[in-house]
Amino acid sequence: MVALESSVLAQGLPIPANREAAERMSSAVERAGAVPAITAVVGGRCALGLERDELERFLRRDGIRKVAARDLPVACAQGVDGATTVAASLAIAGANDIPVFATGGIGGVHRDAPFDESGDLAELARTPMVVVCAGAKSILDLPATLERLETLGVTVVGYRTDELPGFFTRSTGLRLTARADTPDELARIHRAARSIKRTQATLVVQMPPADVALPRDLVDDAVTTALAEARRHGIHGAAVTPFLLAAVERATGGRSLRTNLGLLEENAALAGAIAVALSRDGDGE
Repeated sequence: MVALESSVLAQGLPIPANREAAERMSSAVERAGAVPAITAVVGGRCALGLERDELERFLRRDGIRKVAARDLPVACAQGVDGATTVAASLAIAGANDIPVFATGGIGGVHRDAPFDESGDLAELARTPMVVVCAGAKSILDLPATLERLETLGVTVVGYRTDELPGFFTRSTGLRLTARADTPDELARIHRAARSIKRTQATLVVQMPPADVALPRDLVDDAVTTALAEARRHGIHGAAVTPFLLAAVERATGGRSLRTNLGLLEENAALAGAIAVALSRDGDGE
């Protein structure tokens, strides 16, 4: 089984691209031979997998609350529908012993506010799962995020790459200490982590597909411009990330949306292959 987040569907991607993302990610996991399970809070219940009518409600965004890990107890107690972030998805999947999770990009350390750090990092440090992503979101301080992952003891492995991908871009210039070239090798690394009782995630980073990846200079210029605009408008805190992502989409003429969809599907496919590799030795149960 492969866990998938729901916040990217209910808050992250615009309609109707969110529906396309759900279909492409789920199909990619299934083609690999695994079972996709979208995590969410449904009527106050933590869910692994959504019924068709539930997924439709999330895609339409009918009263769907954004739920981070810290928000899970409140969402459950108040009986709401909540779309789960990376951190909340890890909390739900980890509590149910799901071995693999796929997303687009993790959160990290913000560029203008180094004290502003995503809860994703702390959850990665206490959830012993395989997490597949395209690195941290390009709008973040990537060198600082990589340093924090090291400090937190999270093993970062590049899949067929020796450097950290930049979410929208294939290159950042940030070298990694570990690389693997097959799903079986990634499964062996994670099994080794579990055998020595590591409590952290194994973070697998994969480059976005070459046919949709964006040039590094284009993304850097778009983010720099967007940050300046956010400062002018006094945008801060939780509002910064969606503002910056929307600004980058405008600056790239919508190309970043195609990149996002492509990397979500590619990450889901790899996560499915890793889940199958783990299950062959009984580690995917």
